[in-house]
Amino acid sequence: MTTTTLARAWAVLRADGLRLGFTDHDTELRFEGMRFRPDSGLSARALMQGAGLAVDNTEAEGALSDDAITERDLMAGRWDGADLRLWEVDWRDVSQRRLIFSGSLGEVTRASGAFRAELRGLTEPLGAPLGRVYHPRCAACLGDAACRVDLTPDSLRHETGFASCDEGRVFRFNNFPAYDADWFEHGVLLVLDGGAEGLKSAIKSDVASPGGLREMELWEPLAIIPQPGDWLRLTAGCDKRAATCRTKFANFLNFRGFPHLPPEDWLIAPQAAGRHG
Repeated sequence: MTTTTLARAWAVLRADGLRLGFTDHDTELRFEGMRFRPDSGLSARALMQGAGLAVDNTEAEGALSDDAITERDLMAGRWDGADLRLWEVDWRDVSQRRLIFSGSLGEVTRASGAFRAELRGLTEPLGAPLGRVYHPRCAACLGDAACRVDLTPDSLRHETGFASCDEGRVFRFNNFPAYDADWFEHGVLLVLDGGAEGLKSAIKSDVASPGGLREMELWEPLAIIPQPGDWLRLTAGCDKRAATCRTKFANFLNFRGFPHLPPEDWLIAPQAAGRHG
C-alpha cells in the first residue's frame, strides 16, 4: 500500500438501523458488503489517538447537501451516538485496508449549511463516573428500569395539538384536560409529526388557567419550530422527591434516593442543629 493510492472510507450505523458509507476518494468504493459514496461532502480532520486508556478523538465535517445527512435529522438527534468506523484503504485494491478508528458520533454542531461532529473512541465510556450517589433525591429517570413507572396510561401521558408557539419554547393549548397544575413540569415534550417530528425537550414550567387553557415553557427551544396542528406527546414530570414518588406515582417502593439523610447544615454543625451532642 503506497501513500499516493490511499483513501479514507467511513461506515456509519445509526441507532435506527440506517447504514451509510462515505469516502474522500473521487470514485465509489465497495467492501464489507457496503457502498462508500464519494459525493457526500464528508471529510476528516487529523486523527489523534492516545496510548493506554487515553480517549481517541477526531472530527468529521461536511456539507448538508447529501440527502442522507439532513439538517432536520441532525437537529432531531438521529445521528447522536451512531457507531462509526474509519479505514485507510488502497483504492486500487480495497482488500488492502486498515481500520484506524472505531467509535461513535458525539456532539454535532451546525453552521452555514455544514455540520461538524465529534468522534468518540471506544475507551471513552471508561471515563464515565460509576456507582450510586447518596442524595435525598432519586437517582433514577422516570420510567427507566430502576424506576419502573409505566408511562403509557393517560394519567401520565397526553397527546394533543397546540394553539400557538413562541420561538419553539413556549406552547399554548386550548381545551386542555383537567390535569393538576405543574403536572407536566420536569416532563418531556415530544413532537410526533410535521417538520419537527422527533424533536423533544424538557418542560420547564406548566401553568394551568381557567377554561382549559394551558401554557408550557421548555428549558431549551426546539431547533425546528412546530406548526399549530402538529401533534405533541406530553409526558408527566418528576422532581425526584420522595413525596412526589409516593403521592404522584405511588412508586415509593422503587424510590432510588436516600430521603432520610441529614441535611448539609446538620453535617457541618450538628451541635447547632440540636440533634447531636
